[in-house]
Amino acid sequence: MLGTVEISSVSPVFVGRTDELDVLHDALARAQAGEPQALLIGGEAGVGKTRLVEEFTAAAGRDGAVVAVGGCVEIGADGLPFAPFSTALRTLYRELPAELAAAAAGQEEELARLLPELGDTGSGGHDEEGMARLFELTARLLERVAAERTVVLALEDLHWADASTRHLLSYLFRTLRAGRLVVLATYRSDDIHRRHPMRPLLAELDRLRTVRRLDLARFSRDEVGRQIAGILAAEPDPAQVDDIFRRSDGNAFFVEELAVAAAEGCRTGLTDTLRDLLLVRVEALPESAQKVARIVAEGGSTVEYRLLAAVARLAEDDLIEALRAAVNANILIAAPSGDGYRFRHSLVREAVGDDLLPGERSRLNRRYAEALEADPTLVPADQRAMRLATYWYHAHDPAKALPAVLDASVQARARHAYSEQLRLLERAMELWDAAPEEVRAGLQLSGYAEAYPECGCDPATTPLRFLDLMAEAACAGRFGGERERALKITKKALRLLEDEHDPLRAAWFWIQRSRLVQSLARGDGRQELATAQELVRGLPPSRVHAEVLTNVANWSMLHEPGPDALAAAEQAVSYARMVSARETELNARLTLGALTVGAGDIEAGLALMEEVRQQAVAEGHAFEAGRAYVNLPNDLESVGRSREAVRILTEGVTYTRRFGLLDSEAWVWGNLAESQFSLGCWDEATEAAAAALRRGQSTKPKGCGAMCLALLALGRGDLAEASRQLAAAHAFFGTHDPMPQQWIVLAHIGLCLAAAEGRHADARAELAAALDAGIPPGTHRYGWPLLLAAATAEADARALPAALPGRDEALGRIAAALKRLTTDAPVWHAHEAWVRAELLRAEGRDTTAVWSDVVAAFEPLERPYDLARVRRRLAVALLADGGDDERARATELLRLAQAVAGHLGARPLADAVALVAQRARLSLTAAACPKPAADPVESLGLTSREHDVLRLVAAGRTNRQIAEELFISPKTASVHVSNILAKLGVAGRGEAAAVAHRLGLFAAESLPVRATG
Repeated sequence: MLGTVEISSVSPVFVGRTDELDVLHDALARAQAGEPQALLIGGEAGVGKTRLVEEFTAAAGRDGAVVAVGGCVEIGADGLPFAPFSTALRTLYRELPAELAAAAAGQEEELARLLPELGDTGSGGHDEEGMARLFELTARLLERVAAERTVVLALEDLHWADASTRHLLSYLFRTLRAGRLVVLATYRSDDIHRRHPMRPLLAELDRLRTVRRLDLARFSRDEVGRQIAGILAAEPDPAQVDDIFRRSDGNAFFVEELAVAAAEGCRTGLTDTLRDLLLVRVEALPESAQKVARIVAEGGSTVEYRLLAAVARLAEDDLIEALRAAVNANILIAAPSGDGYRFRHSLVREAVGDDLLPGERSRLNRRYAEALEADPTLVPADQRAMRLATYWYHAHDPAKALPAVLDASVQARARHAYSEQLRLLERAMELWDAAPEEVRAGLQLSGYAEAYPECGCDPATTPLRFLDLMAEAACAGRFGGERERALKITKKALRLLEDEHDPLRAAWFWIQRSRLVQSLARGDGRQELATAQELVRGLPPSRVHAEVLTNVANWSMLHEPGPDALAAAEQAVSYARMVSARETELNARLTLGALTVGAGDIEAGLALMEEVRQQAVAEGHAFEAGRAYVNLPNDLESVGRSREAVRILTEGVTYTRRFGLLDSEAWVWGNLAESQFSLGCWDEATEAAAAALRRGQSTKPKGCGAMCLALLALGRGDLAEASRQLAAAHAFFGTHDPMPQQWIVLAHIGLCLAAAEGRHADARAELAAALDAGIPPGTHRYGWPLLLAAATAEADARALPAALPGRDEALGRIAAALKRLTTDAPVWHAHEAWVRAELLRAEGRDTTAVWSDVVAAFEPLERPYDLARVRRRLAVALLADGGDDERARATELLRLAQAVAGHLGARPLADAVALVAQRARLSLTAAACPKPAADPVESLGLTSREHDVLRLVAAGRTNRQIAEELFISPKTASVHVSNILAKLGVAGRGEAAAVAHRLGLFAAESLPVRATG
């Protein structure tokens, strides 16, 4: 056993920090109540951050919390990817094995990137959502583990953290919303210089209201006195307290060192240099102990005993005696794992390390590397590659360092630690020319490079090229969010390729450049894709060729849909199949399906997209499945099949969340908001749009959510909110990459807002700009609402003299654009009729027959808001005709429109309905009955015929079946169903049936069972 120390350099009495402990205990109490807490503790080196965390976590443990501590591991100047999280999760795995296994169920392969004990990481591909997917699954894992037990996750020494750890911590702080969880992190504030990578993270976290930040101050003189008393186990001399307080300036660690040095009689009065103070007790150790301390200082934050023994090359008894001396002097302490040693404080380690000579440092790193190569079991498996790469690099041996660095980059990639992969690849490129030719020739493509697709070569025998490293680095930068560095590497690679005839590789780099300029808002990426397409033109099929065509087709689908895009998608599918590029094929087929729908072959296109969705899900292609859950419902909505879209989108939310596809999930939420808006489920649409804004990682799905919120605000008459959301959508989308699905909708919203505010010239300017840009084929779903809004605005302003200038030109442009839009679905046939009716109203030539046709076109559709609007128009036309029958019919139409407006909260529509009724002196309230209605059906305002229809709707009958049983026409049945839905304030037949069953309207009635053939 190690001997005891007579004078403890650590005070057994916890001094001060009362306010900080109160904050931490308050956070624990809030977490125990189910409100997750995030805290950031900063302070200079030695001020007492670790002691504070130890005091708090000990108290939390006594209170029943499970405490998991993880520290950032420094090796030289390198941090291990995700080290603190892996250590903390390992503790949870040990303390709560059943709970953690249940929380990780179904996602073991992905979460094994952080916790290898869960199994293999699998061989899935890499994409821009990979890192975010891992972060999302980690957040959900922690929330589930902390659902029933309070968990404290303490992460120390963030100033050493690798980029991936910083990104994951930021994600957790931003997204944790549930669970009895406290996440706290510490960092050394005096290390955060202007260019330190922690600085942007601190600035980001300062903006989060959910993160509490504690900055530890130095001790006062009284606190220093109490600390010294605890160390010496006696009241100190006041003069000694004054001297130590002056020299330590209240830094707790320096107080300890000075107090112990004074008690042991060390001549610390010779110098006030803190570095010398830290070294004075090290230099008092026996030479063997000093040697061991120097070895540990260069080995990393913690050095395993067996590794230390291999590097020290001392007899075991001599090594143990040297360690005993260092531990007794409180220079070294046993690591928490019990399997190694570390310095009691990192300041001492840094002082010892700084005292090493350059040749001594490289020699120690070489010995560490040689020992680890001889016996890889000396360190944990998940640290081996990274530590070996670091040791060889700092040993200044390019021949050994290059392969080791590449091995570490592969491991970083497997863990989705793309920022670390990029740093390692940049280090490999730095070493490339310095490494001997025979070493470079011995590196094969297989294993080291997977970003650039195979092009007919055998990866197992093909030598690795410098360009392969650049390809890996470009993808690592893109996947890890380091896009500026990735673009710089891509440009350099293309300059190198100017001297080589390698069109496939050049085309591949042009694809990367296209993606990067789009994500960096430097352009739409079209010119880069055109260059890539030209490079592969005429070449045999290859994976690169298929990828180029797929990207061109997808770009065209979003920007310039039409025959050329369709041809590119067909060719992409063909090439992808020929070279067995399954993921590329699925993407190409999904794009082909969407373009087929846009070309008018609706059923074939939707069937192809559904086939891709099912195959992607079944085969485990999560990214492609996520894209299908976005695009298929989008195209269903484009042809008015909103109910089907909602079903798939609801399933898509579950799927994308399960696999951590954050941007795909945000797109799903945005599309769900659009379909719910169409169906008249405006509260649900508002929630979905807000989720798109909350869940989106990139800006475009957030823009989609903002557009939906703007449309909802317009419908509800909140013009200020509509204006705010429109501005937000413009900001999210930017101006660098305009797409019809964005700018046509933005023009539509801007036009509606301008018209509502009486800015007629601005409304016409929005229309003119949109029509000048053109409405491409396949985007008529966005064009029809724009033309409708423009025609309605002109009709509403017909009697205003201020709107007269420019009116004829605007009407002419609307009429001309009308002829160019397709009507390939009933919903757009209905819109065409509506736009034509509004144009007639703008000229004062609309009639009851015109509006009756529009109402008839909308009645079979599940568009309650649109139906209510056109019913109001028909009511106005009927009242203009005069006559008692017309007034009675108009009254009923206005009542139906009023019910829908009230249900949706559509205040402008409700006000317009009320104004029509007031001017015509119509009462929209039901006349009082001479006796109270015993039948609840009557209390709902239903007629006897509607009572019969509702009975059959509740039984699941179709309109045709209702017509047959009641001897009416299917069209009349449809009208009755629409009236019922409006009176009940529901969006569909299923909801109407649910209301009927809930109220027990037909419980005593039996319905005939229809025979089916």
